[in-house]
Amino acid sequence: MTESKYRVGIIGFGHMHVNHVAEVFSAHPRVEWVACADTVPVVPELREAPYTRSWNLRNNVEKWGIPRQYDDYRAMLEENTFDIVIVTTENAQHLPVVQACAEAGVRFCCVEKPMAASLSDALHMVRVCDAHGTGLIVNWPMIWNPALRKLKSLIDEGAIGRILEIKWRLGHTGPLGPGAAHAGVSEAADVLSGPERAATWWHQSKAGGGAMLDFCSYGCMLARWCIGEQAVAAMGMRANLDSQYGDAEDNAVIIARFPNAIGLFESSFTTWHHGVAPGPIVYGSTGTLVVERRGGGQIVRLERGGGDSAMHEPDPLPDGSCEVAGALIRHLETGDPLDQMLTVALNLDAMAILDAGVRSAASNTMELADNVAWCIG
Repeated sequence: MTESKYRVGIIGFGHMHVNHVAEVFSAHPRVEWVACADTVPVVPELREAPYTRSWNLRNNVEKWGIPRQYDDYRAMLEENTFDIVIVTTENAQHLPVVQACAEAGVRFCCVEKPMAASLSDALHMVRVCDAHGTGLIVNWPMIWNPALRKLKSLIDEGAIGRILEIKWRLGHTGPLGPGAAHAGVSEAADVLSGPERAATWWHQSKAGGGAMLDFCSYGCMLARWCIGEQAVAAMGMRANLDSQYGDAEDNAVIIARFPNAIGLFESSFTTWHHGVAPGPIVYGSTGTLVVERRGGGQIVRLERGGGDSAMHEPDPLPDGSCEVAGALIRHLETGDPLDQMLTVALNLDAMAILDAGVRSAASNTMELADNVAWCIG
């Protein structure tokens, strides 16, 4: 008997992660591509080059043979039915797109990280999905990193005692900066002029661009996942140090205060190297864990002082749970629980930390990240 297919569409080609997400969905034997559409940018792009929205759109339509392309995603949703819609828009468009999908009866939305441009948007997304019976997950590339899974298992086993501090740093020359390379594409970014980069959403505050939402978000999620409790408050600082053609920050820092720990999350669109191991670094009461590169992969180093050092090899991820398409379709087929980092509950907590950091950068004061008024129960 032939197994039924899941009808899948894409909305948004501004985020270059679409290239890898579409690749893993295309590889799944139960996926049937139906249609795609982009959102309307705040500012029209000036050039088509690897990882620009027009390039991402053409690359995926041609590579995966997506049969229908729409200028308006609302028309796409009106004229077709979907089991899954992949949302890879600019951050500020997550809410209107997810709301349109829910109102059109889409079964599941798969939103690329971070969950939204603000906690308010994220809460609205959850409520509208609940109202219409639409499922919602948030995809993070780090979910599928075996070294981070090993890190978490060592933490849960008590290998470093109680977590006291987590440090996370991500940095490169910008999403479309010199030498930029992203999963799912063999081409590297072209050299773009300042005005050409300014016309991309990554350097536009109104579109949800900037280094804080893009990269500090990883630290917020990782710390919440590893520590196992919500942060109390956060302080943020951001600056545009070398990208004056845009109005979004190109460097940012968030310090998060948890009940019994501290998180430090750094992000940069101006750095030629991360400056640290792949990370994170997790400091505990009895030891420290560091994710490091080893050969072509990553390994977790455990340090307890006095020469007590041990390397822990990551375990392979289980079949069907090593990328977002397999994990989501397995959940739809079997009802098996989703990975915690995909779930709405954990993503709302991470979004609350990130939102507090963003608000702090504007107010120059510490902002709350845990408030009963934000609960959705």
